[in-house]
Amino acid sequence: MPYAAHSADQDVTRVNAVLTWYDAHARDLPWRRPDCSAWGVLVSEVMLQQTPVARVLPAWERWMARWPTPADLAAATQADAVRAWERLGYPRRAKRLWECALVLVHEHGGDVPRDVDALVTLPGVGDYTAAAVASFAFGRRTVVLDTNVRRVIGRAWNGVPLPGPSITRAEREFAAGIVPAQASDAARWAVASMELGSLVCTARAPQCEACPLEGSCEWVAAGRSGLAEAPRRTQAWHGTDRQVRGRILALLREAADPLTLAGRAALEDIDPGQLDRCLDGLVSDGLISLVDAERGSFALA
Repeated sequence: MPYAAHSADQDVTRVNAVLTWYDAHARDLPWRRPDCSAWGVLVSEVMLQQTPVARVLPAWERWMARWPTPADLAAATQADAVRAWERLGYPRRAKRLWECALVLVHEHGGDVPRDVDALVTLPGVGDYTAAAVASFAFGRRTVVLDTNVRRVIGRAWNGVPLPGPSITRAEREFAAGIVPAQASDAARWAVASMELGSLVCTARAPQCEACPLEGSCEWVAAGRSGLAEAPRRTQAWHGTDRQVRGRILALLREAADPLTLAGRAALEDIDPGQLDRCLDGLVSDGLISLVDAERGSFALA
């Protein structure tokens, strides 16, 4: 990504425009409310990975009602967590959250740490999630860069239609230079720029006329080119290993006892080799366990 020259005054003007827009248009999400715990913020960030808000919201509410603290989840089993994950997808996230709860209880007194360096050591917590939790839960000044924020910065500051597949060091340093110096403003900028990218500055159909940065956006000034030429990110689903793994987990979530999966009508359309591969993968990932090798029965781990 080319990085345009920019002035501090221009940065402040753009950031303030986004903050003002956010004050008027922010969605009322429970994990953004002042009374939400740091644990609730962490759970939301893990659930929101590659999953839209509309699907996460009811799942988050059920999860937090059942396990409002890390200690509550740590007292449950991994199988309980995977079963409660239902159909959010990527069920390894449920396993990681349960493991995270154990670490929080045994190493952090049951509290979510405030420091990014401590957060990033937790199971399933990467650089983005650590920065987001530190910002959204504790109001810390961090560089929160998800796809939405990258798209806003790329377009408004640099005239780039879509961000690259991965974050470069130069991109992170550029984004860090935009973050307001005051921690409270930095935290608001993080969530506000994310919200703008999610609702207005979208990937394929940006609503530039509703964007507070339309008048100063480098991409708009350059003619809004590049979307048609950009490759579309499509992901096959039906018949993939990911779908088969989901079907297996759905059967085991509903079962009170271990199930013999070979020959089950619900899985009869799956190639035996693919079924075996997916079962082996789920066992290797620690999501299910082989209870009886002779009968081929499995249960949630």
